[in-house]
Amino acid sequence: MKLHRNLVFAVIDALNLIFNEDQYADKVVQKVLKFDKRWGSRDRGFIAETTYDIVRWKRLYSEIAEVKAPYSRPKLFRLFAVWAILKGIKLPDWKQLEPTPERRIKGKFDELSQIRKFKESLPDWMDEICVKSLGEKLWNKESAALNQQADVILRTNTLKTSKETLRKALLEAGIDVDPIKGYANALKLAERSNVFTTEEFKKGFFEVQDASSQLVSEFLGVKPGMRVVDTCAGAGGKTLHLAALMENKGQLIALDIYENKLKELKRRAKRAGAHNIEPRAIDSSKVIKKLYGSADRVLIDAPCSGLGILRRNPDAKWKLQPEFIDKIIATQKEIIRSYSKIVKPGGQMVYATCSILPQENIDQVKSFLSSEEGKDFELVKDKKIFASTSGYDGFYMALLQKKTAE
Repeated sequence: MKLHRNLVFAVIDALNLIFNEDQYADKVVQKVLKFDKRWGSRDRGFIAETTYDIVRWKRLYSEIAEVKAPYSRPKLFRLFAVWAILKGIKLPDWKQLEPTPERRIKGKFDELSQIRKFKESLPDWMDEICVKSLGEKLWNKESAALNQQADVILRTNTLKTSKETLRKALLEAGIDVDPIKGYANALKLAERSNVFTTEEFKKGFFEVQDASSQLVSEFLGVKPGMRVVDTCAGAGGKTLHLAALMENKGQLIALDIYENKLKELKRRAKRAGAHNIEPRAIDSSKVIKKLYGSADRVLIDAPCSGLGILRRNPDAKWKLQPEFIDKIIATQKEIIRSYSKIVKPGGQMVYATCSILPQENIDQVKSFLSSEEGKDFELVKDKKIFASTSGYDGFYMALLQKKTAE
């Protein structure tokens, strides 16, 4: 592979914004890809994938390159040089790339690869909390799986088309996709491409949504005509799936504390042809109280550490702090106790997270069931999804039933 100066410089610019300005990798990559309109798909792919690769392996590469924060441009070029050598790419004779000792880099890589926190490029605290919570054997597998690049998965919008019809249309557009066994409406891209420019996307025939995430709405068991409340709807990935499962029949209330996310949901719902969604901003406790005891189904897709989705958000490894875990566990506890009151007698709710930590998952469910608010509920079933066994994001979901009034 021949390295092009303008593409490598774009990667360095992106890394500077992520590591030194504390910006989010996905937003930075979107911004940097707009620097030069002449870049083709291969150029853009190089910038995006190289940036994410170096973010993912930041600790390992930093140890090998012997650099620490703050990351000056010369230090970022040293990280890039380590990346290139480990990929077997010949470094050009540029003044920014000082003579690089290839043998020493490879030797150090072999040495550090014996230690998990370096091999899988993890902060000490994250490695410690995960091995304590999951055990050495599972965390060894999971930490490796969470460093794999995430596949691009589509969810067929059954309000507008079928999986097979969508597949044929995408194949005609030159995009090769395959169904995934065990996932009703999922299609996996054979190779990465920008699906957002396709006519099928513009017409609302699909959404991009990880396979594990697609299981959450199905777990809730909604039916057309029900009253359903999605309590942490955000921009509505799961809300749109619920609308499709309800066949646009019944009432689907989408709640969130962020009005801007609900505006994005409205835009997405219009494209998807989902007409039964009512977005409501939680601007006071009254919004929740008005719904007490009224819903057939409630989804609590709770805010969490996001440790199950590090494959697609590798910069979260460096942004997350151990104090945040304690804080989010307290928030989850509060949310499940409050939002569970929306479920009517005989109704059901799903508590879900994109975390793999039991303290955010089954421990929260057990704590809820032993609380005053949870005394009328029982656990019907739960599901733990690990990237190391599924090949997709790590998730947890628990289906809880509220007893009928005596």
